[in-house]
Amino acid sequence: MTASAPLTTLADPDTPFAVLDVSRSQRNAQRLAGRLHELGVALRPHVKTAKSLQVAALMHDGRPGPITVSTLAEAEAFADGGYTDITYAVGIAPHKLPRVVALLRRGITLQVLLDSPEQARAVTAAAGEAGVRIPALIEVDCDGHRGGVLVDDDALLTIGHELHEADCLEGILVHAGESYFAPTAAGQREAAAHERDIAVAAAQRLREKGMEVATVSVGSTPTAHAATDLTGVTEVRAGNYVFFDLVMAGLGVCGIDDLALSVAVTVIGHRPEHGWILTDGGWMAMSRDRGTANQAVDHGYGLVTDLTGTLIRGLVMTGASQEHGILTARDGHPLPDLPVGTRLRILPNHACATAAQHHGYQVIDSAEPPTTGTAPRITDVWQRIAGW
Repeated sequence: MTASAPLTTLADPDTPFAVLDVSRSQRNAQRLAGRLHELGVALRPHVKTAKSLQVAALMHDGRPGPITVSTLAEAEAFADGGYTDITYAVGIAPHKLPRVVALLRRGITLQVLLDSPEQARAVTAAAGEAGVRIPALIEVDCDGHRGGVLVDDDALLTIGHELHEADCLEGILVHAGESYFAPTAAGQREAAAHERDIAVAAAQRLREKGMEVATVSVGSTPTAHAATDLTGVTEVRAGNYVFFDLVMAGLGVCGIDDLALSVAVTVIGHRPEHGWILTDGGWMAMSRDRGTANQAVDHGYGLVTDLTGTLIRGLVMTGASQEHGILTARDGHPLPDLPVGTRLRILPNHACATAAQHHGYQVIDSAEPPTTGTAPRITDVWQRIAGW
């Protein structure tokens, strides 16, 4: 615990603030770990969602294990926390390589990601100059979502050869980012199978040219939960699953009751002529992410619960300015009577984006027996890692 004030309840801290339900988060972590154990593949969770040592511990049964990070600040903080096997899963910028080398010299295994000959040459030059091996993964594009070299592009072999000759080739990394837009279970299974096939094919192309490929890494939260056969894959990456969110619920990957992250806000006013309830939680508290807007059900900026986490049926956060949230009722639902001062919680569209708006989490445990008439007890305060 890092809070200086005594722990109280969700009725006490200044709003808005992030709320983390630890029992839900732990249940989510155990669900995916169990699934991947059945499939016989290792889990390398992505810590970018929570950016928290305590949350990462839930994903690895309380012990440091392999992780994925999105910033070198995360890598450095987790290294300080005892994590020694880290993949930095954002294409490496050459000017960041001195920080990579510094971590390697501390005894941290830090794998970098790249998808161009220019990056490969920068990595091998830095490795030679520093006298250390910089393990590198080649990013392969499986669905046009973001970066990566195409599996049948000769650049794959060019990059692989450059890294292999310098003993820096570690393997292949694929991310099925378009799975976040696959609205059916069948579509998600198809995305998972395609992700696997592209990764395995890329590794095979390199191996056929005499290059050793130790790591074949795939993963996203939808495909990690949808995969049924991961033959040829060595590890799966996913991160959102530890919190889940309304986008994942809209895809059917989880249920609303699995969402572990919310934001506590306070009612500060009413505009009955517009059918509005105003809160002190705007987009600075929730982010501007409208990820459910393209799904079958648009949840605006988030669904609304009372302070205990019980959904208030039909109430949605439909508008946001910097520090104001607007709650309205869906068609057919009455606007509830929520006086000024009422505390509520908002379930987010995108847990990663919402969590990033906050310095840390007020931790509660919904498994604790409720006390009638009282707000959930805060059991701890967990800080987030910031910066790049």
